Amino acid sequence: MKTKLRLLLFLPVAGFAIFFSSCKKEVDQIYDYLVSVDPAVSYSVPNINTLLNEAASLYPEIEQVKSLVKSGVDVYKIVYRADIGSDVINASGLMCVPQDPGTYPVISFQNGTNTVNAWAPSNFVINTQYQMIEIIASMGYVVLLPDYPGFGASASVPHPYLVKEPTVRSVIDMLRAVREASGNEIKNIELKNEFYFIGYSQGGWATMALHSAIEREYSNEFHLAASVCGAGPYDLFYLFSTMMGTPTYPMPVYICYIVNAYKAYNQFTNPVADIINNQYAVKLPQLFDGNHNFTQINAELTTSITELLNPDFLEGFTDDLAYDSVRKALIFNSIQPYCTTKPLYLFHGDSDNDVNPLVTDYFYNQMISAGSSPQVIKKEIFEGLDHSSAAVPSIVKGLIFINEIHSSLN
Repeated sequence: MKTKLRLLLFLPVAGFAIFFSSCKKEVDQIYDYLVSVDPAVSYSVPNINTLLNEAASLYPEIEQVKSLVKSGVDVYKIVYRADIGSDVINASGLMCVPQDPGTYPVISFQNGTNTVNAWAPSNFVINTQYQMIEIIASMGYVVLLPDYPGFGASASVPHPYLVKEPTVRSVIDMLRAVREASGNEIKNIELKNEFYFIGYSQGGWATMALHSAIEREYSNEFHLAASVCGAGPYDLFYLFSTMMGTPTYPMPVYICYIVNAYKAYNQFTNPVADIINNQYAVKLPQLFDGNHNFTQINAELTTSITELLNPDFLEGFTDDLAYDSVRKALIFNSIQPYCTTKPLYLFHGDSDNDVNPLVTDYFYNQMISAGSSPQVIKKEIFEGLDHSSAAVPSIVKGLIFINEIHSSLN
């Protein structure tokens, strides 16, 4: 579930102050979570306006947020300790702060599906897609972009693709690390206990998982203000069922990424060849090694569901006891509907062939049935937009929504 923002491949970076490791900011004291802080790139207000003008020429809706720019932005690479299951790893991500001193609320942006380590946020700071998120800090927020385990500083561990507990915990631990960095390693910037989450595709699922976890488990530590989720596979069992109900699926990489990650994190007991036909199952460890992109991985697979999946799995997925651990894993890693009291906005394109928009409809209805108020949880389905083209409208509308909530709280 990838965010495909078809912006210019690289917007001009002339005039940006790019530091990277040449200006490393050492951490002088031992923190519980923070390991290191490295300046990565800075944007002046003219740089930011140039980026937004270029982007608005492709996506006119961006004009709606240009007036929110208040200051330049400094971007830092953060390395921090994260607890994923029985292991403590060094994870990483980006922390983007306004250049004007102050106390700021936090927006954490969970990115969409990525299979290439070199394309993780902390490894590709000036990727245009990430730049458009980094410069949101100019609007009066501290903005975070977690790499997720399996990328950046933690590239040696498997990526827990759509595995809920390590995903949530890795972002929670990053929030703790940036709290330690603010006011200490990054002077004159303090965090307000006001947290927002936004994400699209895999990031939509991760954001919804965070929204639920923070509201229900971490509310004493973090004040959740609102979340925005776009095109997320919230109910994985339902999504898998829709995938298998069609003769072809255009993104077999998603199915195999889930199976590969779930096996690596012991989410089910079946051999991979019980699910994926053996001619493809044997390829997965090499395909998901952090060096292959979507196109390369899909080229080694097939869009035919009957060719990709084991016929016994196709026939027995919903009720055969042999696949009980697979069903339980998908249900466990889905977001369980509940009564949320925190503002939540769901987006999806009605022509999305990658993540069926029925997943958002189904999840929204389940949340309402669980007691959530339609005044608290909103849903918008974009007519005629697919997985790629709905990404920018979701993020822009989501940012406006977050800014309105922030204004109402302050």
